[in-house]
Amino acid sequence: MIAVVDYGMGNLRSVHKALEKVGSTARVTSTPQQIRNASAIVLPGVGAFKDCILNLEKLNLIEPILQSVKSGKPFLGICLGLQVLFTESDEFGKTPGLDLIKGRVVHFSRNESSPDSRLKIPHMGWNSLSLKKNIPIFNKIEDGSFFYFVHSYYVVPDDTAVIATTTSYGIDFTSSIQLDNIVACQFLPETSQQLGLHIVKYGRRFSVGK
Repeated sequence: MIAVVDYGMGNLRSVHKALEKVGSTARVTSTPQQIRNASAIVLPGVGAFKDCILNLEKLNLIEPILQSVKSGKPFLGICLGLQVLFTESDEFGKTPGLDLIKGRVVHFSRNESSPDSRLKIPHMGWNSLSLKKNIPIFNKIEDGSFFYFVHSYYVVPDDTAVIATTTSYGIDFTSSIQLDNIVACQFLPETSQQLGLHIVKYGRRFSVGK
């Protein structure tokens, strides 16, 4: 059973339906024991970084998530579920994250992102991926394939070796990462049509070599 972590934020229904569509047995849950017992973990989410961390703490979900990841279970983070894996976020001041990936979460500032004042924040809509790392979850996905994004912040890993894809939006930012059994993406696979379903389908086999 794949656990879709429910901490009161995120498009859980769409993620759950996408998993079912590709033949996975999944359960939306906010129960620590169900997360511990799951075969794989999906952490979706949209909204504020700080609210996400606070909700995970209130529901006592941080420890089972960390335990599951450290035990080697496949883990897929989506959108905010990517960002909270990092050391800290600049959103509303410094907020500590789960620190599973060393690095920061920063805002698309207009000055930094592009001299073009027409660049809109949040970054919303279809954009392409530049493949940087050969990992199984991106098998059969061509360089330049389009996925759907909605976000105002992006991750900056300390170690560039974890970067799986980048995307251009004024700057080239990290749009997905992979480290051991962790794969996480800034785009929304559940709303990215057939290519997104491919990501969800192979989300049970995130580890390198599987």
